[in-house]
Amino acid sequence: MGMISGLWRTMTLGTKSLLLHPMRSALTVLGIFIGVASVIWLLAIGEGISLEAQRQIASLGAQNIIVRTVKPPAEILGNARVASYGLRTEEFDMLVETIPQIARAVPIREIKRMISYGPNDIDGRLVGSTPDYFQATKLEVDRGRILNAADVEKRLDFCVLSKEVAQVLFPYQDPIGRRIFLPEHFDFYEVVGVLKHRTATAAIGGSFAAQDFTKDVYIPLTTMNLRIGSLVMSNRGGNLSGEEVELNQITLRVHRTEDVIPASQLIKDALRAHDKTMDVDTVVPLELLEQAKTTRLMFMVFMGLIAAVSLLVGGIGIMNIMLATVTERTREIGIRRALGARRTNIISQFLVETITLSVIGGIVGVIVGLLCPFFIVLGRDGLVKLLPEQMAVLPANVMEMEPTIVPISIPIAFGISVLVGIVFGIYPAIRAARMDPIEALRHE
Repeated sequence: MGMISGLWRTMTLGTKSLLLHPMRSALTVLGIFIGVASVIWLLAIGEGISLEAQRQIASLGAQNIIVRTVKPPAEILGNARVASYGLRTEEFDMLVETIPQIARAVPIREIKRMISYGPNDIDGRLVGSTPDYFQATKLEVDRGRILNAADVEKRLDFCVLSKEVAQVLFPYQDPIGRRIFLPEHFDFYEVVGVLKHRTATAAIGGSFAAQDFTKDVYIPLTTMNLRIGSLVMSNRGGNLSGEEVELNQITLRVHRTEDVIPASQLIKDALRAHDKTMDVDTVVPLELLEQAKTTRLMFMVFMGLIAAVSLLVGGIGIMNIMLATVTERTREIGIRRALGARRTNIISQFLVETITLSVIGGIVGVIVGLLCPFFIVLGRDGLVKLLPEQMAVLPANVMEMEPTIVPISIPIAFGISVLVGIVFGIYPAIRAARMDPIEALRHE
């Protein structure tokens, strides 16, 4: 009972001492508060960015292998009037027939084209593919229907519009059943469906560019081959040149996740002939996902170390303030020692004061740290309104990132704040306890 009352007396005395200098105590608490909040905030931001990056990669499909055509360097293309490169249809057929792990294969051809309806037009992307493309890219129907196997087999002039293209071309009309126009080919396509909005995917490496689905018009691949073909000519500055590309991308889905790595190696071996021309690259989302998870751990450690510096600075602030307090209270220490206080009593009092400052700073830091998602989103929305052009150039994963509180960061940050109070409070406390009572009483 006596020990409890003694401890209570020490805590009361320490608290009263802190309240005698409220501004100084508040500034000391501020250092710890900033450190604790920094730990939680930086880890939350790092976790949010990491999860968004993983989401972007996962959206490509963990069981998918993506093979893309890449335009080779000018020195490889040479001066030919028609540049022929990339994936071939026979290569697509060869991969499907020879690699047993493949469950589904989706060929894709893309061309940038002007698309119009009446007075409205838009610079869009004409995408030729098969019905499996919509499932592979997680595109959902808003109105009408997607392309089906009969459309592909019969090479019909049907098309499906992205939501944004439909809004531009048909602001006041229902597009279903109407015919859009491609001036460069003098072709008409009947609209059979409109898709829901699909968030763009981030660029992943140099070979896989960001995928923006907002300006897409989808037609059967067989129809594109019949009406447009693989050769696209253009006239720039009076010089007629062209590019011949049969397929821009092949998305291959394997039966099981365990098949991804073996199948990707077989695909790379089968397309080894493209190594010299550097016009084909293979993206394996599963590998990228594993790399992203490893990078997350490194990123979290790095962000945690940065935040730890703030706590270190806060601890140094505590030590500085307590050393100054010891000097100011030399006479008080001498009186307490003369009245019978032991060195342990003096050490306990000063440790109580430093721990109290650390605990208060830690609690406030945790509360503010938990508000990180709210403040980050609010600040980002404010910057979008104030600086729309500058914010527009930021990567999609930064703009769409939602800070995610890492649960373990809360007890760690709070525990470190208390530890900082103990560690940086021990030296001033011991220094106070070692004072000679007679010399302390003589101090003015």
